[in-house]
Amino acid sequence: MSRIIWLASFPKSGNTWTRIFLLNLFMNPSRPLSINEVPEMSPSDVASAWYEMFDKRPRSQWSLGDVAKLRHQVQEEIASKTPDSIFVKTHSPLLPWQGVPAFNMKVTAGAVCIVRNPLDVVASYASHSGLDYDGIIKVMAREDYTAPGGDDRVPHPIGSWSQNVASWTARPHPAMHVMRYEDMVENPEETFGKLVAFLRLPPDPDRLKKAIAFSSFDEVQKQESAGGFEEASKKADRFFRGGKTGGWRKELTPEQVRAVVSVHREQMARFGYVPEGY
Repeated sequence: MSRIIWLASFPKSGNTWTRIFLLNLFMNPSRPLSINEVPEMSPSDVASAWYEMFDKRPRSQWSLGDVAKLRHQVQEEIASKTPDSIFVKTHSPLLPWQGVPAFNMKVTAGAVCIVRNPLDVVASYASHSGLDYDGIIKVMAREDYTAPGGDDRVPHPIGSWSQNVASWTARPHPAMHVMRYEDMVENPEETFGKLVAFLRLPPDPDRLKKAIAFSSFDEVQKQESAGGFEEASKKADRFFRGGKTGGWRKELTPEQVRAVVSVHREQMARFGYVPEGY
C-alpha cells in the first residue's frame, strides 16, 4: 500500500493551487493539465463516494460519529489506489474529531501545510460559502467548527482558523513542510523550489518554471472560464477569484480587521500577518 502526503490548509488558502502545481510538476505535460483532472489525481478526503463504499445506508442516516469512524477506512482505501504516494487534500485540523483521530497515521507519509493571511481568507471564503464578511469572520473564529455535508462531500471538521493552523504547524516535524500563500505569490520559484526539495525530488529549474507557469492564476482562470471547475461552489461565481495578496485592505472595514486580529493574533503573529496599528 502507498501512503498519503496530506495537502492541508484552512479553506481558501491555496490548497488547490498547490495540487495543480504538483500535478503539472509530476506529469510534466507539454501543455497545462486540465484543472478538472485534479480531483481524480489528487482527491479530497471528504468526497462522499469514498464513504459510501463502506456504509450502504442513505447518507441521511449517518451521524457525525459514523463519518468520523469511517475516515480511517477511507484513507486506507485512497492510499491503496496507487503504487506511489498520493497527494490528498484536507481542510481538517490535525486533531481528534468525535473522539476519533482525524488522520490514519498508518497510511500517512507526511504533510504540506499551506497558510494564508486570515484577513485575505475572509473575502475568498465568504464568496465560496455564500456568506457575508461578518458571517464568515464568525465561522473562522468558531472553535471545533464542523462543516456540513453537501451533494458530494461528507461533514468534516475544520475548526477555527487559529485552531486549524496551529494543529499543523505548532510542532515542527521533518515530515511536515509549511508554506505561506503570500510567498507562493511573491516568490514562486523559491517557494515551490523548497517544496520540491522537501519532496526529495531532483532539482530541475526548467521543469519547475514550467509547472509554475502551467498552474498560474491566469491559466487556471482561463480554464475555469472556458469549461468550469468541478470543485467550484454553487454559491460562488468562480473558484479562482484572483490569487492576490493584501486585498483585505480594500475589502474589510477597520472593525472587521480588528475582529479577525483580536481572535487570531497569536497565530497571525507567528506568520507575520498582524497589520501595523492593530
